[in-house]
Amino acid sequence: MAFDENGYRLWDDELKRELLTPEEIDECDRWVELVGEMIRIREELKLSQKKLEEMSGVKQPVIARLERCQTNPRLETVLKILRPMGKTLKIVPIEEK
Repeated sequence: MAFDENGYRLWDDELKRELLTPEEIDECDRWVELVGEMIRIREELKLSQKKLEEMSGVKQPVIARLERCQTNPRLETVLKILRPMGKTLKIVPIEEK
């Protein structure tokens, strides 16, 4: 079991297996992957969250919460953020691990 400098238990695979079903773990992992890709693209385009707000109409604090995985935004919000970065979502087959 691993802990951070404040004594809080780290979010490791053991803790995930204790608290979540395999389906919930898969959903969480896919969400983290999507958010990570959105951050990577924004940074690659050298866009600040504030600039992305101006381009997308989605408020910067909403973008920040999304990037920290602190919110579960509506699909419409995700699409609004992706559009000015020249991206969208696509339905594809699931690649099994």
